[in-house]
Amino acid sequence: MIRELHTKVCIIGAGPAGATTAIFLGKEKVEHIIIDVATFPRDKTCGDGLDLKAIAVLNNIDKNIIAEEIKPNGRIIASYGFRIITTKGKNVEFNYKPTAEQLPPYGTSKRIDFDNLLIEKLNTTYTNFLQATKATSIIRVNEKWEIIAQQKEQTIKIICDLLVGADGDHSIVLKTIGERKIDRNHYSAGVRQYWQGIANTHQNNLMEVYFPKEYPMSYFWIFPLKNGLSNVGYGMQSNVAAKYNYNVKEIFSSLIKNDKNLQDRFNAATPQESIKGWGIPFASLQRKCFGNGWLLVGDAASMISPTTGEGIGTGMTTGLIAAQFIKRAVEQNKFDESVFKNYDREIYKRTNDDIKLYKLSLWISPKFMGWAMNTFINLNFFQKFFHKKVGQWINSAYNKELKVNLDD
Repeated sequence: MIRELHTKVCIIGAGPAGATTAIFLGKEKVEHIIIDVATFPRDKTCGDGLDLKAIAVLNNIDKNIIAEEIKPNGRIIASYGFRIITTKGKNVEFNYKPTAEQLPPYGTSKRIDFDNLLIEKLNTTYTNFLQATKATSIIRVNEKWEIIAQQKEQTIKIICDLLVGADGDHSIVLKTIGERKIDRNHYSAGVRQYWQGIANTHQNNLMEVYFPKEYPMSYFWIFPLKNGLSNVGYGMQSNVAAKYNYNVKEIFSSLIKNDKNLQDRFNAATPQESIKGWGIPFASLQRKCFGNGWLLVGDAASMISPTTGEGIGTGMTTGLIAAQFIKRAVEQNKFDESVFKNYDREIYKRTNDDIKLYKLSLWISPKFMGWAMNTFINLNFFQKFFHKKVGQWINSAYNKELKVNLDD
């Protein structure tokens, strides 16, 4: 027998973007269903970095969440800045040294911990969370959506007015609306591997980035986690990988073993898993993220920063914004695309600087861009400018409420 559920809003996917959408809908007392194929807590291949966008949204969820979760045995590791490893072997550090009053500007957290932290913030009065539930088909019937999902042996039909795609790069929602496509100019291949015991990590848990000179439009990272563990990874723009016939996994392994700026740090370290890969859809694609009866958030909206590869913060930001548009749609009982016409403006205006910089890089030789990045990193005026800019962003993340403008 098919179990039938009716709701105004159904969110497909309970990662950071979907869960954040649900959290803020709960705050607005909007009833909804959210489904996910996994049972939480569950792992997800990712860089595990929390940038200032993530910190800002967490503060909008709960002003105490950062302080509570960075305590000993907490789920977020405080990071007080980042270190750029130059091709000349010099470490350029942006270190916002901790004080008794200062909360961290950045953080790291395994997705198995972080995503579950967000799930715990769902308000079950308004959120019906169906775990281990896989959407197998979605069809449009009489201005509504009919979602067929499987939960173990139980078949579920969910009928809703608004469909929210939060189910990542391989989204069934994207496939349903005919928007599942990859543009290699706006896409990256990424790999991750957990390592134990990497040498010379910073006492303030600085997140580290390295731009290898011989591999353009790519970067290597070391993000510290609990108990001497690190998330180590590498990403490269897909068009560059295809043009030069690069194998991202092979480059990653080679950098660890052979690069003079990295190899000594891994001599006594041990990998904790096999290399895991995933696709990274960039916000520079600027896909349309709304339509009649549907919205996209997070990776399904291709909202990963093209300059940093960070997607948790941008995904959570889209969730916060989406919840405000959804609230109005529910109040008006109107779900056509006119209600969401300013949604794209609101999600993209927070990534416009990243998008412009990245698109500029597409007009320039990839190898020249690699040279330019390593050159600018070493310039004192650039370091001072960037340090000041990040300081402004930290203040904004902790002290400003994220405002959403629904109207023209």
